[in-house]
Amino acid sequence: MQKQSREAPLTTHEAVVGDGRTRRAERTREAIIDAHMALILDGDLQPTARRVAERAGVSLRTLWGHFKDLEALFAAAGQKTLRIQYADFHPIPPDQPLADRIEQFCRQRAHMLEVIAGASRAAQIRLPYSKQLRVNRAHHNERLRAEIAELFTEEVAGDDDLLSALVVATTWPAWMGSRDDLGLSVEQAATVMHRTVTALLTAPEGSRDG
Repeated sequence: MQKQSREAPLTTHEAVVGDGRTRRAERTREAIIDAHMALILDGDLQPTARRVAERAGVSLRTLWGHFKDLEALFAAAGQKTLRIQYADFHPIPPDQPLADRIEQFCRQRAHMLEVIAGASRAAQIRLPYSKQLRVNRAHHNERLRAEIAELFTEEVAGDDDLLSALVVATTWPAWMGSRDDLGLSVEQAATVMHRTVTALLTAPEGSRDG
């Protein structure tokens, strides 16, 4: 009976070379994602693959070697955007008085939305044409919905319509309406959000039924 051949274990040199290649590939991938996001933040809301590659200092061939298409790049950028948005996130204790929870939540939420404003503006333009960007948006909304449900458990009390209203009031389209459409400052937009959330959570239960 013929013995099965086994691959020889990697030498130390081969392992080091392999690790080095992996790290370089990861750095290149991150550079491409960073270039994509930097162009957006600089005002290029629809950067082409060529401009992204030039900004990252790589060839188009290298870019497509890491991302099979722009949708794959959008997916990676969406994950990084979420990490940036939640970099300074601090869970709010749900046992605090309602007014304190609302104040902390709205202040933190306003900061989180403003931090990713450039990326969100760019995504809004391409949203109707990109399935991946819609997936990214849905992921953001699902995470926010879970946070609101946990922070305001007693007030929401299983009211899905109220929960949806709170999500709508604190997501990017509402923030964009205050900042871009109405031209409000960050402080003014945060005040609008605070008043809206307060009104939703303190309205008499019967008045929510329309």
